Amino acid sequence: MRDLLPAAVAVAVAGPDDWTGQLLPAERDCLAERAVETRRRDFTAGRVCARRAMAALGLSPAAVPSAADRSPVWPAGVVGSITHTRGYCAAAAARATEVRSVGMDAEQHRDLNPGVRRLICLPEEDERCARLPAGISWPAVLFSAKETVYKVWHPVVGTWLDFHDALVTVDPEAGTFTARIAPARLDAAPVAAPPRITGRFTVDAGLVRTAAVLLP
Repeated sequence: MRDLLPAAVAVAVAGPDDWTGQLLPAERDCLAERAVETRRRDFTAGRVCARRAMAALGLSPAAVPSAADRSPVWPAGVVGSITHTRGYCAAAAARATEVRSVGMDAEQHRDLNPGVRRLICLPEEDERCARLPAGISWPAVLFSAKETVYKVWHPVVGTWLDFHDALVTVDPEAGTFTARIAPARLDAAPVAAPPRITGRFTVDAGLVRTAAVLLP
């Protein structure tokens, strides 16, 4: 993720030991007693990486518990994002004075079945995917990009976004994407909301990775 985010954002990617690392008490309280092992490992790696990213900013270790919707609750003055997929986990953090919001996402690079594609892609997005260079699952890129867009949007606006609430275009040569938020969502937002979110993507090592920031 380091290659997708500006220097003001600190990034930590999980190593082998991070999946079974130590949680702080407020973080352990967020895990149900019967949480499955994969959930525990993903959660643990995410929080270990989050604290390492904050340390890279010169900040003291602090818990990153979960809200009711499972989104991470960052310490005051910090914005951040956590992502995990099979075999990969990363966290990003930045000072709120330098970055308004940050989002990132990692997904397995694979073809999506038609039903999933319809849930994720608007008809015009699906048509554009067919015209993009072969060799990449562009619907998977759109899926990851929309997850990133939501992670940028939610901490700022406080509302949900559906997959069809953002129209995403990609520039394969530049490795960038642009998401335009549906006017109805902008009109319904309780605060001034960003009408457009831009970010970067890459596809390598079997993964699709996307990231974006909003600046103050």
